[in-house]
Amino acid sequence: MRFSATGIEGVVIVDLDPVSDERGSFARLHCPEVFAAAGHPFTPLQTSLSRNLKAATLRGLHYEAAPYEEAKLVRVTRGAIFDVAVDLRPGSPTYRQWTGTELSAENGRALLIGRGLAHGFVTLEDDTDVLYQIDRIFEPGHGRGARWDDPAFGIQWPVTPVIISDRDATYPDHGEV
Repeated sequence: MRFSATGIEGVVIVDLDPVSDERGSFARLHCPEVFAAAGHPFTPLQTSLSRNLKAATLRGLHYEAAPYEEAKLVRVTRGAIFDVAVDLRPGSPTYRQWTGTELSAENGRALLIGRGLAHGFVTLEDDTDVLYQIDRIFEPGHGRGARWDDPAFGIQWPVTPVIISDRDATYPDHGEV
């Protein structure tokens, strides 16, 4: 695995180092010891799957209220997304800044998103599956969100979302929270 910093502390791109031969390839997706040795300790306790039928489906921006924040490792097992993390940590030098990258089944890339950051994505292909590994067990009632097109963030989405849940479409601007 190769770890690349983004412009936001706590958000790291994780690329695979597959071993290939005539059968195909094999790659480790996560190893707590390797992550810790690279300075990114992460041990998942829950794994979830988001199945998305159509391209231009948006999910997010989601986060958990303190003290229930979650870190997550997000990767695509089928299809492709543009994945975004937004820094919502007051006092952070990158507060309200975002970073994004394309994750696809083809590129095998993952995004490690630390606690205190909002997460969202838009699908770039039909039939896209997104795998989440999360560092704590979900506890209902602590989920929060900010609008995907909040001008305080200025996210440059590569496609205009067409399918958005009512909840995600009606989150307030972050400045109103």
